[in-house]
Amino acid sequence: MSTLKHSTACSLKGSLRSRALVRVSSPKSEPRAGSKDELHEVMELLYSKYNRFELIKPDPLQFVYRYCEPRDMEIAGFLAAVLAYGKVRQIEKSVGILLSRMGSSPSKYVLNFNDSARVKLSGFKHRFNTADDICDLLILLREILQQYGSIEACFAKSIEPDETNIINALSRFAGGLLTWHKNITGTVASKGLRYLLSDPANGSPCKRLNLFLRWMVRDDDVDSGIWKSVDKAKLIIPVDTHMARLCRILGMYERKTISLATAVEITEAFAELEPDDPVKYDFALSRIGIVEDCNGRYRPQCEDCELLEFCKRRESF
Repeated sequence: MSTLKHSTACSLKGSLRSRALVRVSSPKSEPRAGSKDELHEVMELLYSKYNRFELIKPDPLQFVYRYCEPRDMEIAGFLAAVLAYGKVRQIEKSVGILLSRMGSSPSKYVLNFNDSARVKLSGFKHRFNTADDICDLLILLREILQQYGSIEACFAKSIEPDETNIINALSRFAGGLLTWHKNITGTVASKGLRYLLSDPANGSPCKRLNLFLRWMVRDDDVDSGIWKSVDKAKLIIPVDTHMARLCRILGMYERKTISLATAVEITEAFAELEPDDPVKYDFALSRIGIVEDCNGRYRPQCEDCELLEFCKRRESF
């Protein structure tokens, strides 16, 4: 993380291997609207416009920069990412409440997590995830810190260097944590915990875990770059309804559902533009869906959007 970004993050403190391989085949989609150069130019415009530190809020990434120590940043980021579903304001509220109950150092809270600490989380709820789900997750994070020292070191053990993307490593990581849960507690993980630790082996696009990886691995004005052991070229686009809608407008896929295969297909399309950094444009592009509230239909504010010409080429626009 750059010195400037690190100092800014500190100034904001208190204010702001036995897993089955996942194989995904992606059918050929229709040719993208416009040339590759045209699309690349538009993406660069969006990147310049939106990919700025001061525009992070209300994105849950903001919680990473409440802390200065990398281990605190990754714990806060992991919790913020897995809870990043539902309405933006509700996510902000839930993550803020959770981290406030964990004190000034999330990593120390996790390392010392016990029944007494569990009481502090009593009554916490985010949509259908309960305090018990979060406590079960914190027990797993405690095991990670005790055995590996950091989430990064644990995740790195899941990586096979010859794999072209992060999917199988993510599956080993998520699946391994659920196995740990069973070994530690003697019980099968709850539905809520399994939702927090979605596994790509089940066909899920794993938007929230891929979002966490982007925050940790990439390094620019927005993403922290505190992880050094993962190649950003192997990351997968975090796909939600906003990203799926915009990428469909751009002609990056033709599937009817949002799945792991969809995320792979979209990532491959972005890799044609930026082979070494296929998720580079994720934050900037998602601002159109989240901040500008794009719904894929024409409205007067569309006249100021960089994607307008692409939208006009669609018959349904």
